[in-house]
Amino acid sequence: MEGKFCIGINAKQLFRSNRLILLFLLITFWTYDAFYVQYYSRSTSRKGDNEAFLGRERMRKQDDHVNKAVSEENHHRQRVVPNENPSVVVSGKGLIGGLRRNSTSYGLVMGPFDSTEDRILGKRPTGVCDKNGEFASVVRGRKFVVVMHELTMTGAPTSIMELATELLSCEATVSVVVLNKKGGLMAELVRRKINVVKDKKIVSFKTAVEADLVIPGSAVCAYWIEQYRAYFPGSQSENIAWWIMENRREYYKMSKHVLNKVKMLIFLIEPQSKKWLAWCAEDNINLDSQEISVAPLSVNDELASVAGISSSSDTFSSFGPEVMLLKRKELRKAVREEMGLKGSDVIVMCLGSINPGKGQLLFLESAAQMVVDKELPSEANIREVVSEGERVLQEWTLKILLGSLWSKSNKREYVEAMLGIIYQHPNLSKSVLWTPTTTRVAALYSAADVYVTNSQTKFGETFGRVTIEAMAFGLPVLGTNAGGTADIVDHNKTGLLHPLRRPGNQVLAQNLQFLLENPLVRKEMGARGREKVKKMYLKRHMLEKLAGAISRCMTTI
Repeated sequence: MEGKFCIGINAKQLFRSNRLILLFLLITFWTYDAFYVQYYSRSTSRKGDNEAFLGRERMRKQDDHVNKAVSEENHHRQRVVPNENPSVVVSGKGLIGGLRRNSTSYGLVMGPFDSTEDRILGKRPTGVCDKNGEFASVVRGRKFVVVMHELTMTGAPTSIMELATELLSCEATVSVVVLNKKGGLMAELVRRKINVVKDKKIVSFKTAVEADLVIPGSAVCAYWIEQYRAYFPGSQSENIAWWIMENRREYYKMSKHVLNKVKMLIFLIEPQSKKWLAWCAEDNINLDSQEISVAPLSVNDELASVAGISSSSDTFSSFGPEVMLLKRKELRKAVREEMGLKGSDVIVMCLGSINPGKGQLLFLESAAQMVVDKELPSEANIREVVSEGERVLQEWTLKILLGSLWSKSNKREYVEAMLGIIYQHPNLSKSVLWTPTTTRVAALYSAADVYVTNSQTKFGETFGRVTIEAMAFGLPVLGTNAGGTADIVDHNKTGLLHPLRRPGNQVLAQNLQFLLENPLVRKEMGARGREKVKKMYLKRHMLEKLAGAISRCMTTI
């Protein structure tokens, strides 16, 4: 009996022990199963996104190799930043350790100047539709979906946002699909009362299929187009006019499989169009059924108005061009006073995301040749000028204005390399000014004297909206002799061109020196640039091209 009792006790203990083991195994299995299901479902649902963003990451990595010579030669410079400022951060949320208003180690941070703009210029509308224009007659009463690949304050997203604004003001119904919410334009979309679709998948597909036309605004939108076509394989899913704003083969490779699955391809300039068509021919991609069109970007009405150029609508501003020119002079004076500048200071400005493709590091090297290598002080040159019939000495001082700080498109290591150059040349730091990323750039253009577009990609800047904006404000442009910059800037007329990569440094330094010493040439080149913008790059020019493209595209659906 006692033995039976012991056996019973042991059996119960064994059962309890096994039950605990079984329970532990079940919990482990359930945890693993839940993790696997969640992982698999997320992987499946986001397959298209991952493919696209892997492609994008490949392109981001390519950015670091755009100028391999720069990266290799300046690798040691990325660690030159002094130990007393270990937290040098120019992108993301951090404040720059070595860049403050009271610091001269790496230059001063200036701006933004929103309140100064508002005080002097007053309220300016974001856009007014020309109700009697061809664009309005084509889009009025129609439904459009525009696709933004991201929300950074760069050329493509800003241009697509302004297109959505124009469609809305011309009594069209507009919805915006945002593929990546990186950047700061969401608040601006809300301010402009533009409807943003709540997701980039099923809801966006259903919204798009009900639209008269879908306009993606970047090659990065390829994966969304592919998913949309797969979700709605019928003919209505072909209602796409794809406005491609890139000119690099990496973008072509990520989008080539859907180039012949849209109704129309729209490019910015003819050289870009020819390059993409040549790539398609090399890969035997048949585009016979696609409409091909070209529509350049433009200076928006607000900037054109501040620049003193008549906008596309007479009702845009209560001030005429003459009054706005006076206001711009007042704005220039106020902003330069806020910067602590003298009348003899010459601001050479370069705006945009700070990364190897934009070439700011090479720009600084060129400036260093002027300020340091030639043993010139930052108060660069003294030249004789005529004033009221008498010859007087005029001292011209070089100031370099760089942006955009805290942009999410900035490359941290690249910025650190730039800071390393400035640290190596203390005289250069006296010339450098920095400005945060902003959509309010009228004050900056008004304060500047020369603009630099130093894009270093193989085919240069695709177009460069900042280039035509600078020209609208009468700034001569120093640009690389490639891509859209070479197409926009007329050498020796509206600016001066220089070669790509490091061989261009010496030429850029010479061009900087020449414009610094010759204010009359700056003025003449700037005036010719303004005239070219008035003839080719105002909003009405862009809308005229788009109206024809949209009309043809919708009539063939």
